[in-house]
Amino acid sequence: MNVWIANPFDNLPPEGARPQRYWLMARAFARAGHRVTLWSSDFSHARKAPRALAPGARWEGDGFRLVLVPTPPYPRNVCLRRIRSHRAFARNLRTLAELDPQRPDLVVASLPPLASASALADFCRARGIAFVVDVMDAWPENFERVVPRWLLAPLRAKARRIYRSAQGVSAVAARYIELAQSYGAQAPAHLAYHGIELPANASRQVRPVLTKNEGVFRLAYAGTMGASYDLETAIDAVREMPDVELDLAGSGPKEAALRARAEGCARIRFHGYLGEGELRALLAQADAGLVPMFDDSCVGVPYKLADYAAEGLPVVNTLHGETERLLAEHGAGVTCAAGDVRALCAAVADLRARDAAALRAGALSLARRFDAETVYSGYVAWAQEIARNEKNLILPLPNRGAL
Repeated sequence: MNVWIANPFDNLPPEGARPQRYWLMARAFARAGHRVTLWSSDFSHARKAPRALAPGARWEGDGFRLVLVPTPPYPRNVCLRRIRSHRAFARNLRTLAELDPQRPDLVVASLPPLASASALADFCRARGIAFVVDVMDAWPENFERVVPRWLLAPLRAKARRIYRSAQGVSAVAARYIELAQSYGAQAPAHLAYHGIELPANASRQVRPVLTKNEGVFRLAYAGTMGASYDLETAIDAVREMPDVELDLAGSGPKEAALRARAEGCARIRFHGYLGEGELRALLAQADAGLVPMFDDSCVGVPYKLADYAAEGLPVVNTLHGETERLLAEHGAGVTCAAGDVRALCAAVADLRARDAAALRAGALSLARRFDAETVYSGYVAWAQEIARNEKNLILPLPNRGAL
């Protein structure tokens, strides 16, 4: 089977960064004996800079072919230039797809972006190709925090058409499957959490507990410093807990303001973007990971939860819903309200009072839910059935007038 996977955001093999969802997915399809093309962007979403590879470059390795689509840059995650960039990516992807001699049997398109998922849905429908939409985030719902709801009507219409056109709907969280079904999706659904390559120690039943005789409790945060993350409360809380330290890895639009907020507190350290080895070394020195997210961020299960669990770290969490349930199910952390310094301080105290060995065992149990080999081998098996199900390929396209 010839499989195409399209996502413009993730790390890519030639860049030397760690594998993320679509790289790991492409590898899994290749290992199952399929020919695989991963379509991505020549602009790095993480670094907000052109990728090292030339525009239109093609690369082969790790069992699959990589094609970079020319894509205009944008300076921030939330801006009009990003919308225009996504539209250009979709147009250029569609053009390259139509010229490619290797006709696919199955196309997996990430959502977001809406534009490229929509373009590939139409491309597949016109050619009788099985189309799967893989939902990474709630678009356009997460924009409700910054723009009036009525302005999102055209984007909702596009999302509805994508979901109803798909022969399969997969997602990184159960809430996104429910979202797709609320738009009228009736295709088979598959929950596939963010898969990560587990370090060797994640296979052990329990990691050795870090010594606490020094009297310091270390919190670690790894990720974007953006509007969805309540890092201000985390900084304020750590200032009030003299025996707690906070290490932050990553960057984002709020970094400068957060640095200013933490100024004068040597227990709060900013490390910028870290390589995989550096990040794991940082997490290995922590006592707990931090998921400081607002509920209206529309996130179901963040990547960082998998990263923390893989290192045996319990979690201090402010994201209710699916993340809260996973932590409770595995005994791997505590949850409190975002925006409340006292609540966060109390949550840290609660976690410190619990049995550290039991917490680490719970975290490693949770990590197995994110094991890339298990997650993506299951994904491939499900997607193969979608492609084989010929009756799904003749589902009527939703009436545009009904949108």
